Amino acid sequence: MHAGLRITAFTAALAATFGTAYGVGQAFDPVVEDAAPARHETHPRVSSEPAQEGEHGGHEAEPAGGLQISEGGYTLDLATPRVAAGERSKLSFVIRDSAGRAVTAYQREHEKELHLIVASRDLGTYRHLHPTRAADGTWSIPVDLPRAGGYRVFADFTPARKGAENLTLGADLAASGPYEPQPLPAPNSTAKVDGYEVRLDGGLRPGKAGELKLKMSRDGRPVTDLQPYLGAYGHLVALRSGDLAYLHVHPNGEPGDGTTKPGPDVSFTATAPSAGSYRLFLDFKHEGKVHTAAFTVRAGAAQGIDEPHADESGHGH
Repeated sequence: MHAGLRITAFTAALAATFGTAYGVGQAFDPVVEDAAPARHETHPRVSSEPAQEGEHGGHEAEPAGGLQISEGGYTLDLATPRVAAGERSKLSFVIRDSAGRAVTAYQREHEKELHLIVASRDLGTYRHLHPTRAADGTWSIPVDLPRAGGYRVFADFTPARKGAENLTLGADLAASGPYEPQPLPAPNSTAKVDGYEVRLDGGLRPGKAGELKLKMSRDGRPVTDLQPYLGAYGHLVALRSGDLAYLHVHPNGEPGDGTTKPGPDVSFTATAPSAGSYRLFLDFKHEGKVHTAAFTVRAGAAQGIDEPHADESGHGH
């Protein structure tokens, strides 16, 4: 999976106020939970049309991903369309080709054959998972979704065939139980998770590529010994509020290239496909653990907001 908005090539919906975020280790991968609702905001309708060529680093805006269950001759066949909220359940799915056959060969990208993202429709819950593939092509992984409601499952992969392109397919998942929708977290430029503080500099603009720089610190000191996670010092996923469009984000540099340092700054190049509100999820690894920081940002001159705003609620997440 590409880092940066998928800040790679997926765009999925966001929505819900930011509360407490926490990371877990490699067994379950990054997790974000929304603890307390914030004020409700009205969000503009956004388009899934691809943006124009960006101005930063020659990157072009990629079309929104994750909005379709089938694309490029491949289909996400979700065998588990519903689970029970608050219970550990097995999530299973198969990627099928145009002939209906299960795909069993994939290219490895960022150290994995397939990246799985699970996000609630209000963007208060986020999971970055790495399921296991059986010989027959069935992928599976245990999940524990804390709240009832609608979720979106995103499978990010590249088939192992010549000329194959990276795809992000999406499918709906329901978690049963009492449902209380939450508003989108308020815009913030600082997030606190597991004793770390992460500051976001830069913003999103529709159709124009720009740099997003994230700086990690702990106990007031810059973190300068980040560990590689999925082939980079940070992994960024962006989802668009309203339709959960998934964006591919591009990391600037990689460990060992002679220019990239293990912190405290990690940067990405991203282009928003449209105006609107977006939720960004940054995964980073330090001292053997993966942590996830989350941000809400707005893109579009129509709102008069191009930069993230500080979170004054006291809840970085």
